[in-house]
Amino acid sequence: MELWDKIDNKMLKALKNPAYGYEQYIDIPEFTFLGVQEQPDFGHIKIWFYGDKKTIELKSLKKYLYQYRSTIISYERCIDVLFKDLLEVYKPVRIRIEINFRPRGGISSTLKADSDWKHFGGTDELWKYHNN
Repeated sequence: MELWDKIDNKMLKALKNPAYGYEQYIDIPEFTFLGVQEQPDFGHIKIWFYGDKKTIELKSLKKYLYQYRSTIISYERCIDVLFKDLLEVYKPVRIRIEINFRPRGGISSTLKADSDWKHFGGTDELWKYHNN
């Protein structure tokens, strides 16, 4: 078992983006990781990606996410690490991530991060058009 700071974003590979101006939606319905009590936890990741010069190589994203299976990490740290790693590696025009964490103890949680939000350096301009 590892802690969250051992997640390696160097596993993420980029492809040259052949076109601009489109939204790539990536759906990962079976995301697994270790919760803070070292018990298996599960989530459903949704990524809306607006590439610039690079786009996501999906095989490398899958390998990157495999690291989380043996990583002890909280919900909040999970979305934070994923969001920051994808921003750093791909430098997209915009990226939005949503993780629906499966119920634990009868309670589920959904966390969202969007590079358009002001506190992430965006303008909040695009958020008003997105279906919340």
